[in-house]
Amino acid sequence: MPARRGSARYSIRQAFDAPVDFVFRWCTDYTPEDPRLGKEVKERRILERSEGKVVYEDLEPTPGGWHWSRVDVTLHPPNRWTARIRGNHRDWRLEYTLRSLPGNRSELLWTGVRRPALLGTENPSRRSLEREMHQLWGNYARVLERDYRRKDRRGSPRRR
Repeated sequence: MPARRGSARYSIRQAFDAPVDFVFRWCTDYTPEDPRLGKEVKERRILERSEGKVVYEDLEPTPGGWHWSRVDVTLHPPNRWTARIRGNHRDWRLEYTLRSLPGNRSELLWTGVRRPALLGTENPSRRSLEREMHQLWGNYARVLERDYRRKDRRGSPRRR
């Protein structure tokens, strides 16, 4: 994933107390309620869903106006997915890769290249954005692990 001029590269790792197959299903079962799980204030609309692809749009209120983005996700089971995000403030190319850890655990490697879009300002510092992503994925991890402990006998990965 080469960085373009005006772009910045970011990455984080997040461990989960759940196996890779559960984490993959949980993370890629996109729903309109997902932003609330990460404690984000935005509206999500799922536009398309197929076996290997999900397309959705997010609309987020900010003090300076609305941030809109369209996300095209390509699924690469059993442990990878990619996303291309186009928005009015920023564009992203993201890669998500899961690996197994001992003790029925797993780890996500999240990498992304961010570029300001039409209305965007310069990229945030690596430290600040990665701290924000660690917090977001920490929120997701708490819900995911709770769901894994409480999963129903049908093996449903999500909180329905």
